[in-house]
Amino acid sequence: MLLVKNGRIMTAAGVNYDKGYILIDEGKIIKIGEDLEAAEEAVLNDKSCEIIDASGKYVLPGFIDAHCHIGLWEDGVGFEGEDGNEATDPVTPHLRAIDGVYHSDRAFTEARENGVTTVVTGPGSANVVGGQFAALKTFGSRIEDMILKEPVAMKIAFGENPKTVYSEKRQMPMTRMATAALLRESFMRASEYKQLMEEYLRDKGNNDKPDYDMKMEALLKVLKGEIPLKAHAHRADDILTAIRIAKEFNVKITIEHCTEGYLIKDILAKEGVSAVIGPLLTDRSKIELKNQSLKAPGILSEAGIKVAIMTDHPCVPIQYLSLCAAMAVREGMDEYEALKAITINAAEIAEIDERVGSLEVGKDADVIIMDGHPFELKSRVVKTIINGAVVFDRN
Repeated sequence: MLLVKNGRIMTAAGVNYDKGYILIDEGKIIKIGEDLEAAEEAVLNDKSCEIIDASGKYVLPGFIDAHCHIGLWEDGVGFEGEDGNEATDPVTPHLRAIDGVYHSDRAFTEARENGVTTVVTGPGSANVVGGQFAALKTFGSRIEDMILKEPVAMKIAFGENPKTVYSEKRQMPMTRMATAALLRESFMRASEYKQLMEEYLRDKGNNDKPDYDMKMEALLKVLKGEIPLKAHAHRADDILTAIRIAKEFNVKITIEHCTEGYLIKDILAKEGVSAVIGPLLTDRSKIELKNQSLKAPGILSEAGIKVAIMTDHPCVPIQYLSLCAAMAVREGMDEYEALKAITINAAEIAEIDERVGSLEVGKDADVIIMDGHPFELKSRVVKTIINGAVVFDRN
């Protein structure tokens, strides 16, 4: 059992406590509030209970990076550690992030030291269909210990990246038309595969079982609504194409990067899509970023769009996730919405909010303690707790 007491608790669940406590047992939050006497009574008979006095400090839910490539582009390694893009086939839905992530990547340590307790990581954007993202905790002795949800989304990509990769190979897709066509073809084939499989299961005596197809099996998770599409799209036209195709096949979608989303905010609000924005602290290194703006998260949030902020690590090192949110606040985003963008909104968009994203009874005990406000530049994480265990202690 673990008791964190006397801290200024920001739950990201609509209620804060100026001098609150969190009681943790078996990796879960079992009590939270301001009645410290009740909490201390609960631990009187537990001699092994650890007590952390957070007086004068901020206590928050662990930060969540809703889109990154941590572990797939290993820190300081180069080619041998680059496992995020299988740029030999534009359609690779059967690839799984967990088979490429290096669990001992130094970036996981830096994530924990800076309050990032959950990451949504996966393939890059070389391919039209890149493969399956996973939601991982940032602490564990192997990938199996870190998995929160897998798969969590199917990566697809529009615009400049797949065009650039495959134009160099003189093969499809070399145009935006071809990218859209390949994606449609993949889902049409998957729909047919799904129908044949359902007919076989309904009447095995009169229907042949379709030949096993690993790519189609992966896409079935999207068609069945088990996971969303995670659509890399910077330009407004690519964002709209992504939405168009998702509607054609009645599948869930989130827009990743969403660089020009603020230019079509009314459409995004009407369509009810969520935006995972970033990386924000980079130069405009390619033409699709010409309208990049730190004001975008605030504009989209004010328009009623659910916003998460991401690093796209290693584009922005993962330890600067809270700095990205702080910069969005400086440029007009509501402070509470910015906190939600790296906690509960990120969890809801990734569909992992039943376990992480806010400090609430029943959720995983992923807690960080900071010596100042999370958006103050000089503030540092002093303790990180994941699944109820202290995994980083600055003291």
